[in-house]
Amino acid sequence: MWNPDRWLVLFRIVVGVWFLKAAWTKLTLAFLGGLIPYPGVSPRFLGFHPKRVAEFAAGNPVGWYKEFLEGTVLPNAKLFAILQAYGEVCVGVGLVLGLFTGASALVGLILSLNYGLATQWMSFGQQGFHALLVTSMVIFLGCRAGRLWGLDGWILSRVGAPRPRWLSLFL
Repeated sequence: MWNPDRWLVLFRIVVGVWFLKAAWTKLTLAFLGGLIPYPGVSPRFLGFHPKRVAEFAAGNPVGWYKEFLEGTVLPNAKLFAILQAYGEVCVGVGLVLGLFTGASALVGLILSLNYGLATQWMSFGQQGFHALLVTSMVIFLGCRAGRLWGLDGWILSRVGAPRPRWLSLFL
């Protein structure tokens, strides 16, 4: 394979677009003070989320995760719906732009692990898809996938040689 780092860029962008597509159906245009538009979580998703979580919990054989869904997520379904929607947006934008890719991949890893734990008992397709998504996030996190053809690389090139350690870890 020629230039494997460039193929990683393509892979990073495709996964980022998938996260943006997933978030797109959960968002609507809201207005702050009736004037300033911002992407808000749609009432449709806020209503759908608790029903879906209850379905995921109902037959889940992983006891501690079932308890987490029923005891923590369901009573706070609105908060978790908002976190999920905005988390998917952050992961998608971060991966597509190669911006804060380490943080984006970490959030994507947390989301993917939770999606996998919630749905792994439903079908082999769910198991395989989420295993690939988790693996993708680990790869993006491990190889700092935003440093080539991403804003992370551009930012690091502008900072110079004695850069703060936190910046290198974050990007």
